Amino acid sequence: MGDETRNLIFVAQVGAAHGVRGEVKVTTFTADPMALASYKTLMRQDGSPALTIASARPTKGGIVARLKGVDDRNAAEALRGLKLYISRDSLPPPEEDEFYLADLIGLTVETASGELLGKVKAVQDFGAGDLLEIQPKAGASWWLPFTREAVPEVRIAQGKLIAEPPAVIEADPNEGRDVD
Repeated sequence: MGDETRNLIFVAQVGAAHGVRGEVKVTTFTADPMALASYKTLMRQDGSPALTIASARPTKGGIVARLKGVDDRNAAEALRGLKLYISRDSLPPPEEDEFYLADLIGLTVETASGELLGKVKAVQDFGAGDLLEIQPKAGASWWLPFTREAVPEVRIAQGKLIAEPPAVIEADPNEGRDVD
C-alpha cells in the first residue's frame, strides 16, 4: 500500500439500489451521515475516484444518494458493496485530547508497566462496540475491547496506547467430570 492509500479513511459502503432512477442506499460510518455528501470525491481503497454524490437525503443508517453518471437501477445495482473512502486531510482536525479511530492503526500497544503487547492492526465494530485488533511481534492477532477499562490511555503524539488486557481464563480440563 502506498502512502496515499494509508491516508484514506473508510467512511461508507454502497448498498442496494433505491427506486428506478439510479439512487442508492449508502451506509455511512460518519458521525453525521449527511456529511458524506459534502466530500468532493469519494474514493476506492486504492485511492482512485469511485463516485460523486449529486444529492442526498437521510435515511436510517445512512443516506439515499443520487450519484453523478448513475441514471438507472442497473447502474446503481452495479455499485452495490463498493466501499468508499476519503482522504484523511479532508477531515477537520480533532479537538485537543480527541482523535479519529483511524489514527489508532499502527500505534504501539503497551501495558502500564511498559510490556510490549504489539501494534494496532485494525479497528472494527461488529455491533457490540469498537474492538482493536492487536498484532504481536509473533503469533496470531487478538482482539481488545476499545473501552476506558481496557485502554485507559491513548497517546497519539507518542505513537502508543496503554492497555490493560483482560485476564486469560483457562478452562480446567477436569471441570464437569467426575474424577475419583
